[in-house]
Amino acid sequence: MPHHVVALALPGVVAFDLSTVAQVFGHPAEEEYTFEVVTPDGDDVMTSSGFSIGAVHGLDALDHAHTIIIPGYRPHERPQLATLEAVRDAHRRGARIASVCTGAFALAATGLLDGLTATTHWQDAVELQRLYPNFTVQPDVLYVDHGQVATSAGVAAGIDLCLHLVREDLGARAATRIARRMVVPPHRAGGQAQYIEPAAAPTTHGFAELTDWIVDHLDQSLTVADLARHAHLSERQLARRFAAETGQSPLQWILHQRVLAARHLLENSHLPVDVIAQRTGLGTASTLRRHLRREIDVTPTNYRRTFRAG
Repeated sequence: MPHHVVALALPGVVAFDLSTVAQVFGHPAEEEYTFEVVTPDGDDVMTSSGFSIGAVHGLDALDHAHTIIIPGYRPHERPQLATLEAVRDAHRRGARIASVCTGAFALAATGLLDGLTATTHWQDAVELQRLYPNFTVQPDVLYVDHGQVATSAGVAAGIDLCLHLVREDLGARAATRIARRMVVPPHRAGGQAQYIEPAAAPTTHGFAELTDWIVDHLDQSLTVADLARHAHLSERQLARRFAAETGQSPLQWILHQRVLAARHLLENSHLPVDVIAQRTGLGTASTLRRHLRREIDVTPTNYRRTFRAG
């Protein structure tokens, strides 16, 4: 049975956020997910860009959702009580609830974030925290996932969260396939920093060749000096520019790619864990186990069992 995803489009929905969710979960040629759009009263809804979204369903459609995603909206007023109750009911039933960007304001109004940590676009983080002091806003991360509740920062971070959810549902291969179709990076860790100052945002991905080279050489010992030589930069230039481009230091990025590669091999091969650790540059099975637990809180054996079941 496909996993059914519903986007809850509130008045003033941000069209980019809604289309992001649709692109990840609503592609007609992919059968793992089904997708529909819901509005509070089932009528057309105006976007924040001034055009309307039509052919949508009412709140009753939330009853059949496995995942509900609330895209950003402006102005981010408190939704009507019927909408909040419908989301709470779905959560009690076991549905996963997520928000993209300022959709966090609606999710916060349900009370489902109380006692947790959450994020939104960095420009709106102070207001979100002021309005909803019962949880902690983290303004400097891409997304926060608590399992049944998740939030993301703005714009492209919504893509990161949606691909992360695919990865949790179906594994790294499916997430990478969808990312390739969308022509976006297959994974950015949720703990990466948002680009707080506009000047910090990269205009081009200048390290595409270098990062491809790194991924092809994960089984080798890689140092910042190695990367700097390959990129024809000084170590200081490499470290500064790499962090600006990717949001991580070179060594943090390499470690994360090694864990991703290990997850891929756990899903798609019968190789022993110690061999996977060697092939991905993690060295030993115990090192792989430690980093996998740190990232997704599961052992290699249980991870393999989950994605090779059946």
